[in-house]
Amino acid sequence: MRNDVPATTQLIHKGTPLIDVRAPVEFAQGSLPGAVNLPLMVDEERHQVGIAYKEHGQQAAIALGERLVSGEVKRARIAAWREYLSRHPDALIYCFRGGLRSQIATTWLAEEGVDVPRIAGGWKEMRRALCERIDQAAEQPMLVVAGLTGSAKTVLINRLENGIDLEACANHKGSAFGRQVEAPTTQIDFEHTLAVQLLDRPGKLVMEDESRQIGNANIPLTFWHAMEKAPRIRVEMPLDWRLDQLRHDYIEALEAAFVARFGAEEGRARMKEQLSNSLKRLAKRLGNARLQRLQRLQALAFDAHDLGNTQAHEAWLGPLLTEYYDPLYRYHLERRQSAPAELHVGDWESCLDAARQWSA
Repeated sequence: MRNDVPATTQLIHKGTPLIDVRAPVEFAQGSLPGAVNLPLMVDEERHQVGIAYKEHGQQAAIALGERLVSGEVKRARIAAWREYLSRHPDALIYCFRGGLRSQIATTWLAEEGVDVPRIAGGWKEMRRALCERIDQAAEQPMLVVAGLTGSAKTVLINRLENGIDLEACANHKGSAFGRQVEAPTTQIDFEHTLAVQLLDRPGKLVMEDESRQIGNANIPLTFWHAMEKAPRIRVEMPLDWRLDQLRHDYIEALEAAFVARFGAEEGRARMKEQLSNSLKRLAKRLGNARLQRLQRLQALAFDAHDLGNTQAHEAWLGPLLTEYYDPLYRYHLERRQSAPAELHVGDWESCLDAARQWSA
């Protein structure tokens, strides 16, 4: 049998195929980028073995696991691994700590004449290496792109080779209206995805001005502190330009994503429900009278949208910006205890040029 492979970020950077033999519930909480979940034990089996371990010790747990995963069940698990390995012969296997579960999997495969190495230290050691990369990145030069809501800061970030799209890592646009069709990523998956973006960016980094929390995830503290101290450029664009951006990102693109996922009728219904619920989530901050006014305007916009007029949404997006998001953004700017240096303030194109010049 081949030796275990050290847990390094190079495995992720090279796109090494990975087989995660942990239970599905563990995989859902946080996986390694590029991994496929082909578990040794499914959730219920793992649960029963865990109880046996607590009540009767390791040997009893192992014996129960051998009984639960035997016969046809065992053959099916091995067949799933072999099928994947036939398509990805350079794949590696891992479990939580590179211990018993991955050892069992590789032993069973070896008995079938299939030799596959494990990752030493397993998921835990790989996660440590990825989180270490984020901490290292906090020492790299950073530039933050600031600006009012609708200033297309994310688009600007993605025009840069050294741009880090934190919202893409979180699968969330970072506001009450930021939820996407698919669920936001978990904290663990956010950190892993961020680390992957950082792997081939050893120099200067450019990021959008974000709250520490984006969707379900928090930016790691060392990285966040570095962002807070970083110099900034600020995009300033007129309201009608920003409304056009918001209509595209939060209405038209969202509708297209829902329709692609659920079909035309259900997709549009889900899109309306999400936008409506997003507005309701701001109830305490908007106040009852303002919320009801915006809800009426939103309902009228939905009717016009059904007739093909997406521009009607600007009737509620406009006051949402001018009465809520813009004052909130300025308030947070004023509360900053030590304001970072602003290297440039200007329109979108000039800020893109400024970011490119800083990066060079």
